[in-house]
Amino acid sequence: MTLSGRRILLIISGGIAAYKSLDLIRRLRERGATVLPVMTAGAQQFVTPLAVGALSASHVFTDLFSREDEQDVGHIRLARDCDLVVIAPATADLMAKMANGHADDLASTILLATDRPVLVAPAMNPRMWMHPATRRNRSTLVGDGIRFVGPASGEMAESGEAGEGRMAEPMEIVAAAEELLSGAKPLAGRKAIVTSGPTHEPIDPVRYIANRSSGKQGHAIAAALARFGADVTLVSGPVTIPDPAGVRVVRVERAEEMRDQVLAALPADIAVMVAAVADWRVASAAGNKIKKRPGEAPPPLHLTENPDILKIIGHHQARPKLVIGFAAETENVAENGRAKLEKKGADYILANDVSPATGIMGGDRNRVRLIGREGIEEWLEMGKDEVAEKLAALIAENLAADLP
Repeated sequence: MTLSGRRILLIISGGIAAYKSLDLIRRLRERGATVLPVMTAGAQQFVTPLAVGALSASHVFTDLFSREDEQDVGHIRLARDCDLVVIAPATADLMAKMANGHADDLASTILLATDRPVLVAPAMNPRMWMHPATRRNRSTLVGDGIRFVGPASGEMAESGEAGEGRMAEPMEIVAAAEELLSGAKPLAGRKAIVTSGPTHEPIDPVRYIANRSSGKQGHAIAAALARFGADVTLVSGPVTIPDPAGVRVVRVERAEEMRDQVLAALPADIAVMVAAVADWRVASAAGNKIKKRPGEAPPPLHLTENPDILKIIGHHQARPKLVIGFAAETENVAENGRAKLEKKGADYILANDVSPATGIMGGDRNRVRLIGREGIEEWLEMGKDEVAEKLAALIAENLAADLP
């Protein structure tokens, strides 16, 4: 078994979901793991060290300044003498400490000192989970390589509260721990092509036609696919965000350049066309800056259609096994997305409403409808990195039955 003989450092922070940590300890030990528990001061208000110690059959560590535990710099020993660190529940406060490098108690000091994989199971009120500060902290932690499991949606402990914020169930956390420790990458051996960002179609040497795409969603998807083990080529239009880790990046400006680089990256198993490619370009861009002359009318712009990269890939003789496109719409989102699915030859379309009021175009959050041959699935509003993780998991599930 994956967990047999493994040493898991379990950090329990303060929240009513701490009661679930008792069952988690039992489930981990059933699978042969040794559990080393660390409790914050807040956690001890909800469950006792006596209960945690009894179930773990281990000493419970609670104090950074314990004379007994720190005689040999115990927090450093704990940070390194384990195979995996699990935080369940993880409060908004502890996530904030992690994201900002704080170390003012035993748990946060261990997390700053560890070089082991870290798995976080958040639990908090839905408003706290959706707060911009928590969303920023989660994005920072994901970028640092921290893995998340949950939270789930449902009823909260407080009366009348419901939404996203429930801690994942103990067996979900166990499964995530097993996957993390197994080293298995569900998309290992797969090749993926992702397009991202806008294209800039020149009018003259200083002006161009573009759109508001930031590239955040495409870059997040490329990063998630790489974390799942895929060999990823990211073909990116002009963006101002960093390159994702573990990804081969090809930079382009124009739609025709993007098409050429996507075709050059074939064959592939996966194509996710996220880029907001300009539909039209100027038929003949001026070689010099077009001058504004007093009394003269503005020069007309004669437009011609750009290549439809998603359609080209969806009908290509070397078509990837899985082709996914995005549909950025401002009206009739589902209807337009469904029509695009058929026209482009895609397996899935992720359609979203990018009307200015949504803040999605260029923002950090997204709300998509997953449109497939069998129907439409509504995804809750979530961070773009969360959309990326969910899509990567869907891709892995779709390709699982077709292993090479």
